[in-house]
Amino acid sequence: MASTDITSDRKRPDAAAGPVDAKTDDLAGLEAGLDALDAVQIRRTPVREVLLQKVLPPVVAVALVLVVWELLVRAQVTEVYKLPPPSAVWDSAKDMWLAGTLLEVVWTSVSRGLFGFLLAVAIGTPLGLLVARVKLVRAAIGPILSGLQSLPSVAWVAPAVIWLGLNDQMMYAVILLGAVPSIANGLVSGVDQVPPLFLRAGRTLGATGLRGTWHIVLPAALPGYLAGLKQGWAFSWRSLMAAEIIASSPELGLGLGQLLENGRSNFDMPGIFLSILLILFVGIAIDLLIFSPLERRVLRSRGLLVKN
Repeated sequence: MASTDITSDRKRPDAAAGPVDAKTDDLAGLEAGLDALDAVQIRRTPVREVLLQKVLPPVVAVALVLVVWELLVRAQVTEVYKLPPPSAVWDSAKDMWLAGTLLEVVWTSVSRGLFGFLLAVAIGTPLGLLVARVKLVRAAIGPILSGLQSLPSVAWVAPAVIWLGLNDQMMYAVILLGAVPSIANGLVSGVDQVPPLFLRAGRTLGATGLRGTWHIVLPAALPGYLAGLKQGWAFSWRSLMAAEIIASSPELGLGLGQLLENGRSNFDMPGIFLSILLILFVGIAIDLLIFSPLERRVLRSRGLLVKN
């Protein structure tokens, strides 16, 4: 009996070791699985793949538009002076390039649009934070911002001309009235989507007041804020084009809006189509060069986009 008890006592640690080892293996497997979920596959995209996925589709789309355009002209669906061929628009662009006015016209509008947009950001950002964080201000100003955002920017051109005259200040006023509500509302939407746990954790760590706003609220609200900035630029560009078309004057210089209005006054359809294409080109270029990289960076920082 004594030998039997000794033998059983010796077997007990070995028997108990089995479940412990199994639990340890399970825990290690779980940790490895979590590490695999957190790991991001980083690889460099081949140039050929980049060309096929990002460059070729828009090139093909533009080529198809030009082909359809040319076919409509050749089918004579309307008079040539109403729908000029692509070659006539190209000739108009080439004439402006040779005259040295093409880049000047584009830069006149782009510089106005970017400066007005930066002013809108400087005003809309603190305004959005104030509306988002102070309930009384939100109750008083929130509906007004929403109403201003839905108001067409062209409606501000007439009073801006009367108030400020035909000058650049009038242009910037129209841009601000069109872009500030979009930027402020975008930031308010982003702040509303910040998890309360982030705010409580920030307060626990001593991040309150302006420090909490800078280190907790703004980084957490960045996706919504960036969407508001993108929409704010769209409103800035559209507001500027409306102001340039309506408030056309030699004192203001020749911008894309004035170029479009001059084409209408002179019944110059190639010039009109050229103006439209240039306005579209600038909008696409700003989005590709500024906002798309910012969006990718924000998504990558939150693990929502695979790094290439």
